[in-house]
Amino acid sequence: MKSKTIIGIDYGTTSIGFAVGQSLTGTASPLEALRAKDGVPQWDQVEKLLTTWEPDLVVVGLPLNMDGTEQPMTARAKKFANKIHGRFGYAIETHDERLTTVDAKADLFASGGFRNLKKGNVDSQSAVVILESYFENCY
Repeated sequence: MKSKTIIGIDYGTTSIGFAVGQSLTGTASPLEALRAKDGVPQWDQVEKLLTTWEPDLVVVGLPLNMDGTEQPMTARAKKFANKIHGRFGYAIETHDERLTTVDAKADLFASGGFRNLKKGNVDSQSAVVILESYFENCY
């Protein structure tokens, strides 16, 4: 099976975390988080990131309530995923992101203490957790 390059995204209203991973290894690495204004990034920065990595797929984390029901951010994340597909033509999938921020903070704290817990670091590490969870569940 050919390895696929996949971008993972942790969508947020003030910061959007990105990670890149390979389906063959099932691992991901954090990329730079991009600032957003009420959930809207500077689209040229998103385009630059996607052009640099040329992913086979983009996975957007889907924020759900603990019982699996949708919340207001769920619709916003779906809309963001649809915009990426519409603007850039990439295949999109969404993936349950429950507890990814908790896991990301634990990973970051373990590797560097409190100074590692800056917002952009947390968002990009959350994207790593989303993507690695996607690999575990889908590959």
